[in-house]
Amino acid sequence: MIPFKLGILEPQFGHLAKNIEVLPRCRVLGGKELGLLGVGEAHGACSLLHAAGIGYGASLPLTLNTKVALRDNPPKNEPDDPDNLLESVLKSWEDAGHKSPDAEKLYWAVKSEIPPRQGLKSSSSVAIAALRALCAATDTNLENSELVDMATNAHFNAGITITGSKDDNWAVCEGGWKIVDPNLPASESVLFKGEGPSPEEWDVLIVLREERDSLPSAEDFTYHQQAFSKALEALQNQNPIMAMTWNGRAMCGVLNDNTNRRLTNDAMVNGGRGSGISGSGNSIVVFSPAASKPTLERIAKWYESKGFDLIITKPLLAEEKSEDEDS
Repeated sequence: MIPFKLGILEPQFGHLAKNIEVLPRCRVLGGKELGLLGVGEAHGACSLLHAAGIGYGASLPLTLNTKVALRDNPPKNEPDDPDNLLESVLKSWEDAGHKSPDAEKLYWAVKSEIPPRQGLKSSSSVAIAALRALCAATDTNLENSELVDMATNAHFNAGITITGSKDDNWAVCEGGWKIVDPNLPASESVLFKGEGPSPEEWDVLIVLREERDSLPSAEDFTYHQQAFSKALEALQNQNPIMAMTWNGRAMCGVLNDNTNRRLTNDAMVNGGRGSGISGSGNSIVVFSPAASKPTLERIAKWYESKGFDLIITKPLLAEEKSEDEDS
């Protein structure tokens, strides 16, 4: 077991995160770490349909974890939060009328396997995990739809979204994928959903690239609606991998970068069953059959030979409802 104190986990060590033990910095009393008010978790995701394309969005959850702790004393490592997202989360919480934790001053600590500004929903994951930490700190029980709405407000307040990221916020909250109307309250926003690709059948390889400098404008999406419509059609046919591929083709046009197009095509040439730009870039997500490890190794070696860092992970299925829940 590799010890690591709660704080920022550098992306290049993300593959170690599941073996990392979070060590308390304060002594423990009554089973609870002194200074720790609450902890929340969420996961990452990749895009299936960018919400700025044709007005509907969808993302697929991935098993990349984010953990956010709320404290009443400073952590050893302050979070890297250039957009003040965590401050916006707290404001969104208070604006919704929820009570604040009983502490003179609040501090955040973040540990994440999701590299930022790569289109892998790191901001959504931090926002949802932070809201869950606030729930834990105040003994507040909320529906996921309420968390999604507050996370969306926080994204708008932080100025880091085009559409509100409602589909991304849903994806990092729960397993499975959802087609989401970002203009509706979260409780009414899910128009269609699916369980998702099986982690037993698929590996997901993520090609990390230079961090995104800025978001595209809404106007950049105007001329690529046909490809986004193909992604929506694929989702309606319960084919999220094809949707991701069509969405990725559309985003290559939106971002107007021929390198994106070439790199996504490289995955298919080397045996990938689907590939595409995630979010507004710059990472590329590739699906490879789990039954064919040589295919995954070939794709990985190809991108490594070009100097790219990689993450290999799995899709996250929707949880099955019990008979009691269905009745």
